[in-house]
Amino acid sequence: MRDNATAGNESMHKGIRPGSTRVAAIQMAAGPDVRQNLEEAARLLEMAASQGAKLAALPEYFCLMGMSDADRLEAREEVNLGPIQQFLGNIARRLGIWLVGGSVPLASSRPDKVRNSCLVYDDKGEQVARYDKIHLFGLELGQERYAEEETIEAGCGVVAVDSPFGRIGLSICYDLRFPELYRSMGQVDIIFAPAAFTAITGKAHWETLIRARAIENLAYVVAPAQGGYHSNGRETHGDSMIVDPWGVVLDRLPRGSGVVIADIKAEYQASLRNSLPALNHRTLHHC
Repeated sequence: MRDNATAGNESMHKGIRPGSTRVAAIQMAAGPDVRQNLEEAARLLEMAASQGAKLAALPEYFCLMGMSDADRLEAREEVNLGPIQQFLGNIARRLGIWLVGGSVPLASSRPDKVRNSCLVYDDKGEQVARYDKIHLFGLELGQERYAEEETIEAGCGVVAVDSPFGRIGLSICYDLRFPELYRSMGQVDIIFAPAAFTAITGKAHWETLIRARAIENLAYVVAPAQGGYHSNGRETHGDSMIVDPWGVVLDRLPRGSGVVIADIKAEYQASLRNSLPALNHRTLHHC
């Protein structure tokens, strides 16, 4: 993995290249069989590439929505070793795309927990960035209970990476509720937020959170999601979307498997940041 992922360093921002880039967000309803999930991911990524996408992202847990949270432990991989990571590198290289690999269960410092890791691969199939989910989801509402901390070890590093399409900031799902994470990235052009939002919280907050992160950072937000009913009885919200720096939803998919496509326009983003230089008007971080 090349060491070009940095945490919140504005001085290293290279800016987005002129022109536009087609980006894709993949929506899935993954199940407990890793092999079948990888086959479905490949089918959808091929569809995205055939539509001209040069940058694509898979949802959180694209490789596994197990029958229980403990299934993550069985599927975990060592760093740079295992079929899931091999799949991501191979398909990025074969399709000639940059790929944000949703999240993959990687070994942690504890035998009873995994890291929920978002891995980025360039068009040569080389891993260029890794982000471990920092904020772990917990919910007790009615009959629903989630406690990611029981099987996931939290990350602690903010990650942004330079790409041919601009500077990319990485986050996962529940991170969307913590705007300070995105401020810590420095100035980024594209924010990725692969997710598996629950149906109940997604209906209430999903679109609002994504559009807010886009508006306040004057950044494109690409949010690929799990969407549908899963073998474990869980229902995820879906509604994968790509939002522009003005908060406009460019494309979305309410339910089911499929591809969301939009063009990221560098000149448009630059014009918005020049017209409304809110990122330069921040003062609290100087106090």
